[in-house]
Amino acid sequence: MKIKNLFLLLLLSVASTFVQAQLTDYSVFDRKFNFYIANDLGRNGYYDQKPIAELMGTMAEEIGPEFVLAAGDIHHFEGVRSVNDPLWTTNYELIYSHPELMIDWFPILGNHEYRGNTQAVLDYTQVSRRWTMPARYYTKTFNEAGTSVRVVWIDTAPLIEKYRKERDKYPDACQQDADKQLAWLDSVLTSTREDWVIVAGHHPIYAYTPKDESERQDLQKRLDPILRKHKVDVYVCGHIHNFQHIRIPGSRIDYVVNSAGSLARKVEPIEGTQFCSSEPGFSVCSIDKKELNLRMIDKKGNVLYTVTRKK
Repeated sequence: MKIKNLFLLLLLSVASTFVQAQLTDYSVFDRKFNFYIANDLGRNGYYDQKPIAELMGTMAEEIGPEFVLAAGDIHHFEGVRSVNDPLWTTNYELIYSHPELMIDWFPILGNHEYRGNTQAVLDYTQVSRRWTMPARYYTKTFNEAGTSVRVVWIDTAPLIEKYRKERDKYPDACQQDADKQLAWLDSVLTSTREDWVIVAGHHPIYAYTPKDESERQDLQKRLDPILRKHKVDVYVCGHIHNFQHIRIPGSRIDYVVNSAGSLARKVEPIEGTQFCSSEPGFSVCSIDKKELNLRMIDKKGNVLYTVTRKK
């Protein structure tokens, strides 16, 4: 088993060497519905946060993303206390200041937001023109050039018992009605008729991570059956600060972990791993009627890997 794992690790390492390429041909984004995915950001500009933010801005001049899907943990480490918390300025406003990033940001709560005032994260919608968070979980449909896309943002921390039990650290998690959210998700996906369906949460369902295994087990038990039932195309998340693409036997879903937009962490392949990288960065999702491509971008603008789905 150890030899097999070492061989898989070597194979993935070699593969990633060949797939890395500086993104210079922006024509691949023409006539597509494009958006960014970014998460695990808030480091007051330190580590790689500021240069990655600048890269997002300069690339946006060519790509023209419609919005930023912000998959949680915008603020490390204790969330925010109010809409006037200085972290809004030092973690977000002054960092993502490029004119091309003055677009809608559609966020969800991460575990670090749950350490602070979660309501303030929603209320910041009334302060910032681009921060758009209508609820803790919500859905939007987009129609571009004859292509329809539904994105569903979910609130994963209350679906995990670990956070519900640690009331001193995550006081608001246990106050949320997990069953109500799951019933809502099932209802939304039942009525979905769009060409593509993407569900975004903060926590991974399947991934390599040194974090408590119970996090994945809870989502595998509660969330994954609903996603499989409705055959969603992609489940994208953050939380563990690296890039991962996983396909699980018996599931048609692409499980994608988006890396941190600041401080990244080590990663190893597991069963089902198609690709993994410990580089920090962000992703660009590009969709038309027949194809979905999610490109993982490192801090230098290299395309590390592309998740591709075809109709």
